Amino acid sequence: MDPDQSAWIDRFLLHLTHERRMSAHTSAAYRRDLFRLSEFCGRRSIREWRALDNLQLRAFAGAEHSLGLAPRSVQRRLSAVRTFFEFLVREGCCSLNPGHEVRAPKTKKRLPTTLDVDQMGRLLEFRADDTLSTRDKAIMELFYSSGLRLSELVGLDLPSIDLADRTVRVDGKGGKTRIVPIGRFAVAALHAWLRERAGLPKRDDTAVFVGRSGRRLTPRAVQLRVTTWARRMGLGMHVHPHMFRHSFATHLLESSTDLRGVQELLGHADISTTQIYTHLDFQHLAKVYDAAHPRARRRQGGA
Repeated sequence: MDPDQSAWIDRFLLHLTHERRMSAHTSAAYRRDLFRLSEFCGRRSIREWRALDNLQLRAFAGAEHSLGLAPRSVQRRLSAVRTFFEFLVREGCCSLNPGHEVRAPKTKKRLPTTLDVDQMGRLLEFRADDTLSTRDKAIMELFYSSGLRLSELVGLDLPSIDLADRTVRVDGKGGKTRIVPIGRFAVAALHAWLRERAGLPKRDDTAVFVGRSGRRLTPRAVQLRVTTWARRMGLGMHVHPHMFRHSFATHLLESSTDLRGVQELLGHADISTTQIYTHLDFQHLAKVYDAAHPRARRRQGGA
């Protein structure tokens, strides 16, 4: 490492410790990130920090990524560099911060986990023969029928549900309200639950889903009930409430190409959020193709 570069890193780390009161762990992370940058500069014969420009910093980010650093880690490293150069500009060592407008490679979006139609059918086929199982069936049928978020479901009030019209009014993210349909299985399950609910204590008069005490259910309580039923029904995988929403969207797109319609039902502000389900739909189609097409199937017993 060039002595001048090293001296500025040392001054910066003192600034982090004494002026910004950052922990030793954070300072050590900054030191590692800046040491990597200094190594890069050494390979490029860049001896002064002021000589590092925007294009060279982009090359640094690309080199780190090519060595196997994940996009999130590259972004963290660039954030450290930007903070360092803000300090250098403040101290008069540099006139510009080359880190502006330099971004890490995009993180590959993780595809959401879903249940297929058969798995969903198995989960929902349990008998509702007491108050809690009747409530739980209504919860899960409504999740799958209407694609609600967990926060939306636990926040539902009785006036929001119109079983005659088979619709539910949902207060979504950002205070946006949407009207979504309720399927016939969910309507039947809700009718059964509301009859049971009438006999419970009236602590939260307006809440649709309550516990034995009559209090509105918490998100955690719903999560636990979903997990319990998945285990009882022998699904052999961890099931959480948001999987119903993922499955709702994916199953709709398997039989429909109306991406805008699904966007409206889910309450997504940006259609790019909804488009992730088209990737899941393609995976489904690819599996069907591999299993059914005579030129796609692998021959048994040979190459």
